[in-house]
Amino acid sequence: MLTSTYTLVALSVEQARARIEVQALLERWRPCAWWGEPPSMRQYEQACEALRQVCEACHWRKLDKFVLPALRRREDAARLVAELDGLGRQALVARQAAQAAAVDGDPGCLAALERCCELLLERLEREERELLPLARTMIPGETWFAIANQMLAHDAHQSENRGETRGDSRGADLGAMRGLPPAELSSRQNRLCHS
Repeated sequence: MLTSTYTLVALSVEQARARIEVQALLERWRPCAWWGEPPSMRQYEQACEALRQVCEACHWRKLDKFVLPALRRREDAARLVAELDGLGRQALVARQAAQAAAVDGDPGCLAALERCCELLLERLEREERELLPLARTMIPGETWFAIANQMLAHDAHQSENRGETRGDSRGADLGAMRGLPPAELSSRQNRLCHS
């Protein structure tokens, strides 16, 4: 139970960060935010690049990488997973429409960007409201433990790739690779920080 709670809290933090990024993008590039002159071709390109980054961040979340595969194997979660996948596909179509419009300098770029952001926000909201509670009840404890270990190993790998492996994080990285539970990791981290 403790492992699932830890994992769900980590996923909720990631969800909140993704929502903030999508909302910030939407507020910056919402069509009604532009008065007078429409954006330039360069600004459309900037909007599309920002949209690409946000979409990729949403696509590579730990929820998608570790929790959804566990739920895809469950027949009783198939409908919700299919609906969330459908929202993801619609967001991709809207993103492609934004990119195509940007190439032509078409103001429809911002409307497509807005549509994409709204679909991403809808997906994030449904994941929090429906998927995470479903996952809590459907995924068994040993699977949560495996998911937590995968998430910790993923974080360690990301940190190592960014060159951030310092004395205080090395213990967490090694612990994650060895598959230590979160409670042991935090006690080891505390010992490392205080030594």
